[in-house]
Amino acid sequence: MMKTNIILLCLVSALLLSYAPIAMPLTCDTSQLSSCIGPILSGSEPSRTCCDSIKREKPCFCQYQNDPTLGGYINSANGQKLIANCKVSLPSC
Repeated sequence: MMKTNIILLCLVSALLLSYAPIAMPLTCDTSQLSSCIGPILSGSEPSRTCCDSIKREKPCFCQYQNDPTLGGYINSANGQKLIANCKVSLPSC
């Protein structure tokens, strides 16, 4: 009986693992951050829409920081202020 239970457990585990979700590729879209242009350029208070966008795009921050065009904005004083005001932490890249 014990041997049957172990075999059944192994079969069920194998079946479940075969249906594990496949990770979707990361799609980064800087246009999603358009609501944050004002706070990045002027240091003004970010809107909720901006903060929601920052949170959605957080997985892309390393890509953005390494981009010669975008990295300066993220690493600027206003960029750091924006990220802090939205209560988002930068990942270590």
